[in-house]
Amino acid sequence: MRHFLRLVFIVVTVLRFGLDEVALSAFPQRWVRGLVRLVRIGRRLDTPRGVRLRQGLERLGPIFVKFGQVLSTRRDLMPLDVADELARLQDRVPPFPAAQARALVEKAFGRTLEEIFQSFDAEPVASASIAQVHFAVLEGGREVAVKVLRPGMLAAIDQDLNLLHTLARWVERLSADGRRLRPREVVAEFDHYLHDELDLVREAANAAQLRRNMQDLGLVLVPEMVWELCTANVIVMERMHGVPISQIERIRAAGVDFKKLARDGVTIFFTQVFRDGFFHADMHPGNIQVSIAPATFGRYVSLDFGIVGTLTDSDKAYLAHNMIAFFRRDYKRVAELHIESGWVPADTRVDALEAAVRAVLEPQVDRPLKDISLGQVLMRLFQASRRFNVQIQPQLVLLQKTLLNIEGLGRQLDPELDLWSTGKPFLERWMNEQIGWRGVLDRLGHEAPRYAQIFPELPRLLHQALQRRAQPGESAALLALLAEQRRTNRLLQALLWAAAGFVGGLLLTTLVLRWLH
Repeated sequence: MRHFLRLVFIVVTVLRFGLDEVALSAFPQRWVRGLVRLVRIGRRLDTPRGVRLRQGLERLGPIFVKFGQVLSTRRDLMPLDVADELARLQDRVPPFPAAQARALVEKAFGRTLEEIFQSFDAEPVASASIAQVHFAVLEGGREVAVKVLRPGMLAAIDQDLNLLHTLARWVERLSADGRRLRPREVVAEFDHYLHDELDLVREAANAAQLRRNMQDLGLVLVPEMVWELCTANVIVMERMHGVPISQIERIRAAGVDFKKLARDGVTIFFTQVFRDGFFHADMHPGNIQVSIAPATFGRYVSLDFGIVGTLTDSDKAYLAHNMIAFFRRDYKRVAELHIESGWVPADTRVDALEAAVRAVLEPQVDRPLKDISLGQVLMRLFQASRRFNVQIQPQLVLLQKTLLNIEGLGRQLDPELDLWSTGKPFLERWMNEQIGWRGVLDRLGHEAPRYAQIFPELPRLLHQALQRRAQPGESAALLALLAEQRRTNRLLQALLWAAAGFVGGLLLTTLVLRWLH
């Protein structure tokens, strides 16, 4: 019944704001235009379509607002009037009252605002779907930003997520193609990240991790958390001074190099994804600024860390191998990787999958970003994936969303950016560090403490094994276990000798080359 009432509310909102007419008007076919005229009968839809779409999404709640935020970054796919209006969802959602924000802060810290802050701005500087931000000054003069969670968020999000879970189950039951898309797992992944976003302490921890990861890169600034003033509903952080990335003319007037800014954005993205496996996954323009202060001129300023993505080593390796193969136009390898990873059935013909991948990707190579639409590429890949029964990977959904955000951002900063030539050297260097001799040495160094713990124990383990072997009635299972232990010991010894020989050979080769020169 709750789902039914929510569906009724959604339908009523769609009709009230004319969202059906907005959606249908995006299609150019003549019969669709006739349908648009039909649905307008009896309704006054005088308000501009972008405004109606924004107001309708705000009315429907935080999940729909987030959908609008993603759409707002794709100005290549959306009419400009709609994209401009949806951009207001990034940081200009109607705020909740200042008195309510004050009460929430005082409740979180158990003190009055005057006891905590030297000053506190009643009007929020930004207001989004989940929280709003107020500027303040701590005792002692430190400028900070105070993020306050919107009241009632958990109930609103849980209601829509429960509806999505139900719809996902029905899709899997009624459609074979739906089962391939694994909607229940995708919704579960979305559920997980949304609930993480409702815990502001988790967001503060995400920010601290990204700050550490990015500190040596020198391309992006991340605010420092004031940990003694961080709770699940309110967090206080260093105030950042920057120009919103959407204010292109103001950034250009300050003298920022847009081509460098676009290249730096690609570098930051690849570093977070492939080096760290921990990336900012909510990179719409409302969360990105550019510093014009002399000491940090031209650096990105990153904000709002409620949604971050993580990748395992196997995910990173798979993605890197795929992208390197693509950069080298080795489409056969791309097809082989899909089969090896189990994303497509093992009996899939490599040549057929290779031809399908080539048809989608070959036209995009060596083209500037202005001539590429990753949205259209992903759509064509999706159509090809249906033919080969490709399994959707829920853990990569956030990465795909972030990639679309990055493309939209790059398109605004430098439409001539060659995404491939910018990313290829980084990936090749990363691959060399992972599977080259440097990667082997790094992994040996990482595993050294484990080996150091195992080797002193080997004589005792061998002695215990011999004692048990001398006892009558030893079971076959114990004999097998001892044999496996001996094989493991021999393998460890062989690996260490091989590693020592490899390192020694490298050192000897280096000395000989230096002597020859």
